[in-house]
Amino acid sequence: MDFREDQIQRYARHIILPEVGGVGQAKLLNSRVLVIGAGGLGSPVIQYLAAAGVGTIGVVDDDVVDLSNLQRQILHTTASVGRAKVDSAVDAVAALNPDVKIIPIRARLDKDNAAAIIADYPVVADGSDNFATRFLVNDACRFAGATLVSAAILRFDGQLSTFRPDGPCYRCIYAEEPPEGAIPSCSSAGVLGAMAGTLGAMQATEVLKEILGIGDSMAGRLLIYDALSVAFRTVRVKRDPGCPLCGDHPIITDLSGHGSTAHACG
Repeated sequence: MDFREDQIQRYARHIILPEVGGVGQAKLLNSRVLVIGAGGLGSPVIQYLAAAGVGTIGVVDDDVVDLSNLQRQILHTTASVGRAKVDSAVDAVAALNPDVKIIPIRARLDKDNAAAIIADYPVVADGSDNFATRFLVNDACRFAGATLVSAAILRFDGQLSTFRPDGPCYRCIYAEEPPEGAIPSCSSAGVLGAMAGTLGAMQATEVLKEILGIGDSMAGRLLIYDALSVAFRTVRVKRDPGCPLCGDHPIITDLSGHGSTAHACG
């Protein structure tokens, strides 16, 4: 790929990395990533992927910007309050990097549209804030053969993992959704705004590594972060032979069992 002079300047710090180089940067510019949610996690993921030159970024979110979002959702501004988050994302990325095409998908991901939406993207970054969406995204990615990079935050804690089509899936950690109300949401329990930046930046890093095929993947590992004690812990995740999706005798064979999902806003 022949780079324009402005692209050479823009991506210079990538191109001089032996692990990236011109070949890797061209790969990024030709890549497609789907981001679920343009909220707390989605904001830094979208911004860092756009800054890195990921050529096409699909963004799924049906919500509008609320003033309470701005404590952590740094993709949006006060002037964006009341606007669709996907429209705000389009404007933010256009101002950051004109090389990048944002595909806004103003919809609530559900069992009827998930397969069609995810089918166009080999890598998916899930920044949703509820278990219903996370399970739906996991299942849809598995059926589509897409790599899923998933992150979650609550209060001062965060988790991050990658799920490849040939490895353990999200259900190998959580076989089924916890009972409603068993785990509080950010809206009821709170979250330190900067946590979204910490985990979102790490999530974007893992997406870029998956596209470039560099470093050690988070596949088969779960990263747990405690911000209050500045502690990182990594645990191994193995494929569960009894997993209802990717186990030896799967019982989930399509997305029909999923109900409606909540806003994927983070």
